[in-house]
Amino acid sequence: DLYLVRLAHLVNVPREISPNYKILLGVIVPSLTPVAPSMKNLKDKTPDIEDLWEENLRSRYPENGEKGNENFRDYSDPARDTVREFYRLNHLYQNYDFVLQKKEQYTKLKKRKMSLWEAVEFLNTLVDDSDPDTDLDQTQHLLQTSEAIRADGHPDWFILTGFLHDLGKVLCLFGEPQWAVVGDTFPVGCQFSQSIVYPEFFKENSDFHDPRFNTKYGIYEPNCGLDKVQLSWGHDEYLYYVLKEYLPEPALYMIRYHSFYAQHKEGAYDHLMNEHDHSLFKWVKRFNPYDLYSKSPVPPNVAELRPFYEDLAAKYLPDTIAF
Repeated sequence: DLYLVRLAHLVNVPREISPNYKILLGVIVPSLTPVAPSMKNLKDKTPDIEDLWEENLRSRYPENGEKGNENFRDYSDPARDTVREFYRLNHLYQNYDFVLQKKEQYTKLKKRKMSLWEAVEFLNTLVDDSDPDTDLDQTQHLLQTSEAIRADGHPDWFILTGFLHDLGKVLCLFGEPQWAVVGDTFPVGCQFSQSIVYPEFFKENSDFHDPRFNTKYGIYEPNCGLDKVQLSWGHDEYLYYVLKEYLPEPALYMIRYHSFYAQHKEGAYDHLMNEHDHSLFKWVKRFNPYDLYSKSPVPPNVAELRPFYEDLAAKYLPDTIAF
């Protein structure tokens, strides 16, 4: 019963079961016409999938190549099952048609107009009361990343990118399920790499069996360049479209590909990248340690830092941003 409650949390299926789901032998399964589930209750008492995903990343890619860091949380096995269930849903529903549908839905940027700080405060409603590591809100998490970048003397656009990079997670507040917002990103329209986390779950993805999409290159040409490749939908791709008119190209690569671990950690898609991609991926790799390892229980002083970031944002961004 606990497993069903956890599964219901992930797919937003109430205990009485939605019309698009039925129970077979005590397990929730999609009906014959499955609809990708959504999740709107973001503040329940189960471990937050975003935090579990980040812990999973640190476990897979430890800092300095060492074994896992004991300073980060250690959830019990049921929470690990939550991560597996998250990726099962992600790998089931993230196919070529789904990505095109979400791009059509969101890249017109008609959802909401906000100033940068309004967007950050809007994102703060994603705080999870069950987070055992820290009570930091989203603003403080963003500032920890950007302040670590600032402390190392990087250019101002790099600092701003660290502050902005997770703003695309407002997708959750627009009603998207977490499996369509966070998690490792990967190309669709071609064969799924074994370097992607939990690759066994792709066997249930409709693209896995589609001859158009299940070869090495799929619908793409060798070394066509990532700008011609469709990646799974999430906060990275969405924020790229929100900010692509405003930031330098290295910053946009950092935003768009920072969750593309199968490439920037595993090199699994060199055959789709061109020389321009390779030259700019050095910035993605430079950014990654700040994304994964800058988290700390010590909260930054938001009121003290806010004027600096408002001035920095004014240099690159308009007063109002379309989301």
